[in-house]
Amino acid sequence: MTSPQTCSALARAFGEPLTGTAPYARTWVAVEQPGPWGRQALTDSHLDPAVGTALERWADGTGVTVLLIRRPGRHADVHRPEPHSVLVAHTAPGGAWLERMWVADPAELLSLDAAALERGIRPGIGDPESGVLVLVCTNGRRDRCCAVHGRRLALALAADHPGRVWECSHLGGHRFAPTAAFLPSGVVYGQLGHDGAERAWVAAAEGRLVLDGLRGRSWLSPIAQAADGAVRRFATVDGLAALTVSEPSVRASGAWTVEVSHVDGRGWTVSIEAGQSTPARPESCGKTAVTPRLWQVTGLVTR
Repeated sequence: MTSPQTCSALARAFGEPLTGTAPYARTWVAVEQPGPWGRQALTDSHLDPAVGTALERWADGTGVTVLLIRRPGRHADVHRPEPHSVLVAHTAPGGAWLERMWVADPAELLSLDAAALERGIRPGIGDPESGVLVLVCTNGRRDRCCAVHGRRLALALAADHPGRVWECSHLGGHRFAPTAAFLPSGVVYGQLGHDGAERAWVAAAEGRLVLDGLRGRSWLSPIAQAADGAVRRFATVDGLAALTVSEPSVRASGAWTVEVSHVDGRGWTVSIEAGQSTPARPESCGKTAVTPRLWQVTGLVTR
C-alpha cells in the first residue's frame, strides 16, 4: 500500500484544490522516445541530449510544450531505431486539431516554426488524427507517485482504448497523480481513477469536460483556468467551446479580474487572489515541505 506520506496522498488528505494547476500549453508536441527517462526527460533519455536541449530552446518563449511519449507497458533499456511518432495538438477552443507525423530524427522538428504552431498553423507534413488521445504522466524519476499511479492508469486505459493512450514525461503537479492530458482539447485532469478517466474520455469525445479532477484547460493561463473552473461550477457549463475567457487584468489591490462570456450571451466577472494551501507539505516526494500556491476565487458576479 502507498505510504500516507507520499505527495499525492497528502494532497488528497488536505483537499488541495486542483483548479488552476494545469500546465500552460497552447500547442503540444509529443515525441515518441522509448526506454527509460530521467528527471529531465528531454535531456536524460535515449534521445540525443543535444537535440533535447535544442527542442527546449526551440519552444522557449512560445506557448508550445514539448514532451516525450512512449507506449504503456514495460520499458527495456534499449534504443529502437525505427522512426519516432510525433503528435502535434493545437488546443484552441472550437479550433483544436491533432496531427501525427513520423521523423527518423527528432532534430527534424527544429525546422518547424514554433510560433506558427502556437498560433494554430498546421505544420502540413503529418496526417490529421481524429478522436481522443490521452497522455498519462508516468515520469517516475521525477516523482514515484507518477510511476505508481500513472502507470496503473495508463495500462488500464490502454486496455480499453488500444492505440489511443501514451505514457508521457512531466506534466507538472505530480502531487495530483495520476494526472493526464486529453488531446486535442488540452484539458488536464488530476487524481484520476479509472472510472473518472472513462467519464472524462466520453466527455472529450462529445466536446465536453467533467469537473471532477479538472486541473484546467492548457489553452489558458493558471489564473484564467481558475476563473474558467469557477464559472463552470457556478453555472454548470461543461461544453469545451461554450466559454470565452479573457486574459487576467491586475487591480490596484494586486488581485486579478477575469471576464468570462458564454456563447448564449451570459457573462461573469471573476475576482482571483493568490493564496496558499495549508498545512505545509512536499509538492513532490522527498522534497522539503512548502505551502503550495493556489488561486482563490474571491468574487463571481453575473454581468
